Amino acid sequence: MMNIDTYKSGFVAIIGRPNVGKSTFLNKMVGKKVAIMSDKPQTTRNKILGIVTTGEYQIAFTDTPGIHKPTTELQRRMVNASYDATQGVDAIIFMTTPVKHVLPGDQIILDNIKKTKVPVFLVINKVDQLKEFNDIDLTIALYMNLFPFQGIFPISVLEDKNIDHLMDAIKGCLPFGPKFFPDDMKSDHSDRFLVSELIREKILVATKEEIPHSVAVVVDSMKESEEEDALEIYATIFVERDSQKKIIIGHNGEMIKKVKQFALKDIKKLLDRKVHLDLWVKVKKDWKDRPDDLRALGYSTDNF
Repeated sequence: MMNIDTYKSGFVAIIGRPNVGKSTFLNKMVGKKVAIMSDKPQTTRNKILGIVTTGEYQIAFTDTPGIHKPTTELQRRMVNASYDATQGVDAIIFMTTPVKHVLPGDQIILDNIKKTKVPVFLVINKVDQLKEFNDIDLTIALYMNLFPFQGIFPISVLEDKNIDHLMDAIKGCLPFGPKFFPDDMKSDHSDRFLVSELIREKILVATKEEIPHSVAVVVDSMKESEEEDALEIYATIFVERDSQKKIIIGHNGEMIKKVKQFALKDIKKLLDRKVHLDLWVKVKKDWKDRPDDLRALGYSTDNF
């Protein structure tokens, strides 16, 4: 039974530029895939809450879109969502990677959170890519001069290196109090949202150039199938150009078949049941800059 006098619970925001491993870290902590991943910048578009619950503590991590210089209305909303996520939390993880000089994007992020009153941890991910671990000293020295970090943690999510020490530091910042979420809750997003993200992830992995940034996925319906214990899912993939639609469908439908095949694998794992998936591709011209279209596709300012 939980002892409310000794139990700890709180919220931790994860911020950083694109492709530093925020979503990979979140999934590692939660022990379940709640945030999609790819090597494409701006893979994460919404704030994703990942909840870790043990007998001693509950931590709600917020994965945020990578902070970058926005060029579209969608990107502007993504950046605003990231900074909004640092409000009302108990700690902030600022994640970067080993560098030989301070990157402008990191400097901008730290400048924007300089007035925060909560502990900020410098987490340097992907140290497994270093030839010598001591090479991390340069990055540490550079960033120590930029911000009064509560702690500095070189980690490798891929190799599970030094994450336990980071978690100990985070737990030390949490206030005492009861749980905010049920024990079995891993994310604040619905299955419908997670399904749409898994489909988008497969498109990101399978395509290149402008396609990944021009794709949005909406799950139109999820309903019980006449087949026993099966679910029928109908989803629409939106792009901005007819030429993009042709690429998504592919020659003789090969690309859309590939996306469906790989998406089904993860969707079945997520829902733990048999799934039938139908995908459609439609053109919605310049949707990333149209507020009405952004709202219709799930990117309104209220639900980031």
